[in-house]
Amino acid sequence: MTDSFPVVLTVMAAAALLCRMAGFTLMRFVPLTPRVEAALRATPLAVMSGIVALAVVQGGLAEWLAIGAVVAMTWATGKDVASAMLGVVIVAGLRWMGV
Repeated sequence: MTDSFPVVLTVMAAAALLCRMAGFTLMRFVPLTPRVEAALRATPLAVMSGIVALAVVQGGLAEWLAIGAVVAMTWATGKDVASAMLGVVIVAGLRWMGV
């Protein structure tokens, strides 16, 4: 950890708060059409896909195995949050074992 870490953390927290507040404020003026609703529903999947793509590109065997397990569990159960948690547990376990 560097000396600038508290500053960076504060700036990131402020940016996240500003983005959230701006989103709520802007939604007062944007009518909720089916197209806007579809975009809002697709946003979490798009963010998760970006995170997973980065992990796949920079990761190794542990990430690939975890992603396979997450996809299989999501298809089998439809529970995306539980599947993501399973992926984290698998990567942590494989890293602990030295994979």
